[in-house]
Amino acid sequence: MKKIFLSLLLLILVSGCANLNLEPSNASKERKSTFIPSSDELVAHFIDVGQGDANLIELPNGEVMLIDAGIASMGDDIIEYIENLGYDTIDYVVSTHPHADHIGGMAEVIEAFNIETIYMPKAVSTSKTYENLLETIRDKGLSIKTGKAGVEVLDEDDLDIVIVAPNSDDYSNLNNYSIVLKITYGDVFFLYTGDAEEESLEEITSDIDVDVLKVGHHGSDTSTNKSFLDKVSPNYAVISVGKGNSYNHPALSTIELLQEYTSNIYRTDLNGTVIISSDGIDIEVKTER
Repeated sequence: MKKIFLSLLLLILVSGCANLNLEPSNASKERKSTFIPSSDELVAHFIDVGQGDANLIELPNGEVMLIDAGIASMGDDIIEYIENLGYDTIDYVVSTHPHADHIGGMAEVIEAFNIETIYMPKAVSTSKTYENLLETIRDKGLSIKTGKAGVEVLDEDDLDIVIVAPNSDDYSNLNNYSIVLKITYGDVFFLYTGDAEEESLEEITSDIDVDVLKVGHHGSDTSTNKSFLDKVSPNYAVISVGKGNSYNHPALSTIELLQEYTSNIYRTDLNGTVIISSDGIDIEVKTER
């Protein structure tokens, strides 16, 4: 808990703005389990990077995962955020798919930290941003592991990270190549969906009934539908989205649909950075504003 407190204090100092408000703690979905919570927590940071995605997860085993890194101009901010949490190594880097609002800052991040493992989907782009990322990975002597359904990223007692999508390697829409990750800690489950659209999400055969959903494609109405939410049934939903963006994200229909499943909906355009922590049983949410 001391580490979590320090992390949140640093966030206040870095942001230099609104208070972090503790939301009511809600127990995770009732599941019969013998899991005994420890003092170690999983802390999921949904970093406000405007119209883009950047997610840092402090794992209870002491390791760190970064999923996406926003647009190029956010690279320095993400580096500062991670450094202020006290890390010089990122154990798992996940670039969900090669769109600039997800990988724009990733090359800078990889240059700045010791990187252990990188996961990317079997998808390519001709953009300069993507080419620059590949060059950075090559120059640091790193290799890339293919992110696809069934890949086990981490499997420890009461802590598991598995890739549940993509399930195909032939999509017409680059968003559908997005790596979708399920993280399990004790009785609590997180699902990160990148920009995966309905086509890819409907192909998922794994159990994706989770507590915390990172809503796909910034709340677009082409990503989240009732069929998918019936499988996920989230207690919490987080949308990474830029204020006043030109795409009109999130879609009103997506918000209304999410409200059928949970009242705990957080948006980075309204709430700033969102931090969700869990001891494996209970969940707490703090927001930047």
